[in-house]
Amino acid sequence: MLNQPTLDALIRLKLHGMAQALSDQMADPAAQQLSFEERIALLVEREVTYRENRRMGRLWKACQPKERAAAMEDIDYRARSGLDRSQLASFASCEWIRQAQSILIHGATGSGKTFLACALAQQSCRAGLSAWYVRAPRLFEELSLCHADGTFRKRLAAIARIQLIVIDDFAISPIGTRERNDLLELLDDRVGSRASVICSQLPPKDWHEYLNEPTVADAIMDRLIHRSHKIHLETKESLRKRNSGSKT
Repeated sequence: MLNQPTLDALIRLKLHGMAQALSDQMADPAAQQLSFEERIALLVEREVTYRENRRMGRLWKACQPKERAAAMEDIDYRARSGLDRSQLASFASCEWIRQAQSILIHGATGSGKTFLACALAQQSCRAGLSAWYVRAPRLFEELSLCHADGTFRKRLAAIARIQLIVIDDFAISPIGTRERNDLLELLDDRVGSRASVICSQLPPKDWHEYLNEPTVADAIMDRLIHRSHKIHLETKESLRKRNSGSKT
């Protein structure tokens, strides 16, 4: 069959989307009625979609989100107050990420902070932009280990290349001198060039006091508040209890 060598060649060239589309066309009598140009266009479109989906999958896996099923279209506006539909619709374009802005989310346990943050991260991956989700305690633990093995600067440079970083559970435990300085270094690399999402049970107005060192706190807050959007989530009942899940 003349088409089989073509399929084999497409696979060798790693044009798997086109190969699948050609196979589908061969099995569909209606496709034979299309012009040559129309069939080629469909093959190319399938290859583009295939590559975009593969890239999105790689980015989402690298993001390591806590809520893998989180998506902007699944946000439940009825379960909580504090969400502005028009604001979130504007976030869905990811223009705020391209403009290196920040989103500060705070609310009680179970109000949906993690779900919303992961949904924003997934939207970033859909747009072909890299993202990374990490809880603040684990971030500081990782950076502490990097100090110990001499890879701190290398790891900091790698984080600086990530287009969106989500730091969850910020201010959930006491912070020391090294953690404050590491946070300042990380945020300083991102000002004006990369976007951040910070989630906390503590309102942003109390973060300065939490940081507990006026000079460093001033510097950190300046970088966090600079070009930031604030979201305060409220809910009558913990979403974790409602859904028996982990949307915190």
